[in-house]
Amino acid sequence: MKILIPVDGSAHGAAAVAFVASRGTLIGTQPEVELLNVQWPIPPRAARAAGREVVAAFIEAEATAVLRPALAQLKKAGLQARARHLVGSPGATVAAAAAGGADLVVMGSQGHSAFKGLLFGSVTNAVLSGSTTPLLVVRGARAPVRDSLAVGIALDGSAYGLAAIRHVLKHPHLLGAQPVLHLIHVVPDFSAAAIAGLGDAAAPLPSPQKVRAAQSAALDRTLAPARRLLAKAGLAGLEICLVGNNPGDEIAVYARKKRLDLLVLGSRGRGLLKSVVMGSVATRVAASCTTPLLLIRKP
Repeated sequence: MKILIPVDGSAHGAAAVAFVASRGTLIGTQPEVELLNVQWPIPPRAARAAGREVVAAFIEAEATAVLRPALAQLKKAGLQARARHLVGSPGATVAAAAAGGADLVVMGSQGHSAFKGLLFGSVTNAVLSGSTTPLLVVRGARAPVRDSLAVGIALDGSAYGLAAIRHVLKHPHLLGAQPVLHLIHVVPDFSAAAIAGLGDAAAPLPSPQKVRAAQSAALDRTLAPARRLLAKAGLAGLEICLVGNNPGDEIAVYARKKRLDLLVLGSRGRGLLKSVVMGSVATRVAASCTTPLLLIRKP
């Protein structure tokens, strides 16, 4: 597995390194890990005044100060990594590096940005919009203590959810030797029709039994392909049926309640705004909890 970890010397970047360093089973497989630091270019006028050699030495010193402690942290965990630095716009540079063959990008993010609709910082958003490489976003949560994780996988019957399952099965060491998989599907609250003022007042309301039967059928249809994929791999998951009309909110509440170590979501990519790159469910999840998110961008 090829893992790219962008680091910038911040606590958020350190959290991403700590997450990878906590994965004992993953470390045992000796993945290819690369630390990347991106330095902003020196303004041309200042660069000309200082000279090419001075500028190069300055940039290298700044990058080394960031990369050295991250390398030491991974080495202490038993993982050898390589490091490099590039010069350019951080978001675009990391996205280009990710597209160069990484299986996973692990990034720290401070969470909400200044604009209410953007849930991650500008660099994370740029990586999401510029690459289809799976992205693990660590947002303030401490690195897992246990190696075998409690993992929620959101499924909605789409190809994006199945892409998330396939990625997990392709890289099982990321989750530990014996992960507990929670296959999560949110069914509509059909009983909402019973609320005064909703629906056709003349239409008969469904009975509780019919509501439960419809919800059970929806769950079974959605999870059937995932069951087959897991069975083929010799695995099984807890099947979780949540009820609500805002799936992202329900998933976030469940993740907090069950103290999940990781949420895996398939994402269709760009939203209505160019910089809002996650689907609506992933966006609502990110807005409501700080559980690390593994976003699978199906090309």
